[in-house]
Amino acid sequence: MAQERLVVPDPEVARLLYGEQDSHLRLVRDVFGVKVMAREGAVVVEGGEAAVGSALQSLQLMVRRAEEGRRLRLFEVEDIVEAVARDPGFSDEVRVDVRGGTYVTPRSKGQAAYLEAIRTHDIVFAIGPAGTGKTYLAVAMALSALRNGRVKKLILARPAVEAGEKLGFLPGDLEEKVNPYLRPLYDALNDMLDFAQVRKYVERDVIEVVPLAFMRGRTLNHAFVILDEAQNTTVGQMMMFLTRLGNRSQGVITGDITQVDLPPDELSGLVHAERILAAIEGIAFVHLTKGDIVRHRLVQEIVAAYERDAAERG
Repeated sequence: MAQERLVVPDPEVARLLYGEQDSHLRLVRDVFGVKVMAREGAVVVEGGEAAVGSALQSLQLMVRRAEEGRRLRLFEVEDIVEAVARDPGFSDEVRVDVRGGTYVTPRSKGQAAYLEAIRTHDIVFAIGPAGTGKTYLAVAMALSALRNGRVKKLILARPAVEAGEKLGFLPGDLEEKVNPYLRPLYDALNDMLDFAQVRKYVERDVIEVVPLAFMRGRTLNHAFVILDEAQNTTVGQMMMFLTRLGNRSQGVITGDITQVDLPPDELSGLVHAERILAAIEGIAFVHLTKGDIVRHRLVQEIVAAYERDAAERG
């Protein structure tokens, strides 16, 4: 049986750390299976050595955020606890400031490596299953670059429907046809910015969310450009996208090569790009795995089940 004591002398930090009716402390207790007690300006944790170490790591990360003056909402505490439970060595030192004190934090080592690749490379390919934060973290880095003045424009592109982008059979005008396929990109934006701020950026053409076909013939300078669902691009479409990048622009390409919707005889532009571009300096390929999945805990198990089934069927 191990015991650790975390001193929290600031009453306001302690209030944020404990949560409403000690909800944050109860969460730590339940996840790690330890006793957590608040005593005279300190938190005492008792239990198995490994569990106590993880619980203390979570509490220390929570204290650091509280000391920065953040509200430390329950979902943020859940993120921290889940990240430490997944990886006891987790640290949130790699963070993205998307809106003056509103941070997006990687929740796995793979995600941290992904953010570091975006910081240090002009073009980054992120390949991995659904729920690993490929698009979300790319949008966060793009908003940070926009806020810091490193770029003047954010462009998010996605193949619509299929690689051929055959939209004619859908009802409505062009905007009504393509919007459902661009919705996940808007969801990421709206999760990080106020709706009014997103709308203002879109109206001023600072943020542009477009089908991939609309990128043809453009040269994009001082822009952060994200291509989502890139596994559904053809080789020609991928080349077209990559050659749009102009001066002081940065590109992030995300996709899941296990979810290719192209015809069987059509090579995915994402698969082809990895094969021919991996050795070029300035281009990084980051592979995320089911261990980086940060959606509902069952998603990780679902992905693993499909992987097992695919392996059994060859």
